[in-house]
Amino acid sequence: MAHEQWPALVYDEWKDTLATLHMWTQIVGKVAVNYAPPENHSWHVAMQVTPRGLATRTMYFEGRPFGFEFDFRSHELVLNAADDRSATLDLEPMTVADFYDLFMRMCGDAGYPVRIRPIADELPQPIEFEADTVHASYDAPAVERFHRVLSQVDRVFRTFRAAFVGKSSPSHFFWGAFDLAVTRFDGRPAPPREDPYRFMREAYSHAVISHGFWPGNDHQYPDAALYAYAAPEPPGFKDARVLPESASYNPLGEFLLPYAAVRAAADPDRAILDFMRSTYEAAADRAGWDRPALELPGGKP
Repeated sequence: MAHEQWPALVYDEWKDTLATLHMWTQIVGKVAVNYAPPENHSWHVAMQVTPRGLATRTMYFEGRPFGFEFDFRSHELVLNAADDRSATLDLEPMTVADFYDLFMRMCGDAGYPVRIRPIADELPQPIEFEADTVHASYDAPAVERFHRVLSQVDRVFRTFRAAFVGKSSPSHFFWGAFDLAVTRFDGRPAPPREDPYRFMREAYSHAVISHGFWPGNDHQYPDAALYAYAAPEPPGFKDARVLPESASYNPLGEFLLPYAAVRAAADPDRAILDFMRSTYEAAADRAGWDRPALELPGGKP
């Protein structure tokens, strides 16, 4: 059965809005690269799911704190500043180029003339923001559904995270890949990773088991899904039997659980937790993680 808390999120029905929103979050998220205090594994640039949308961590311009929140209820981008020089930008259909221009002007007018690298990351054919007139859609009801799904997934991810006492990331949203993720570490260094992005090489400096949710895209997997992977991947991981039965290993190098299967489950929370726990156990056992030292006794969520 479908659940009211878990609305439908069909990629083809809102993919144009998704692509536009992805670019808008990249523009805003890139501010943190230059103005947020750095944290390991680029955690300082990730956004947090809030009751109203997605928000940056606190940043600092010449010592003055500020931040942004995509408010998907009032459909505004809000600049929050400690000195009361706050500002808003309406979220409505417009090109990425127009959004970029309005955003930079809003920041400058509020006394925060930030600078960013003006091109998208983690895409096969990125377009400079100033020249992007391709992406220009904004379907407000679809964005609201997306936020409702993110809120529920974030809640379950945080529940799962609580059973692990080793190093773990928060449940947070990465605007580069446009996904929500929570990652566990066992503390051992990993082999150096070949990747064109320096931040990706640093993110995988130590062995990880990661879980996440993405709404789909054209160049990887065109459906909303939960994912699970281990890096480095231990032998036999892809052949593991995991829960629920609707989950399977994908050529992308990870297990996927379609979001549609979560909605159809009698207990969506349990479906996600079973997926996270069974994939974690399959990876951790095969990779030789010291599970008793890393997990709360009897701490299964």
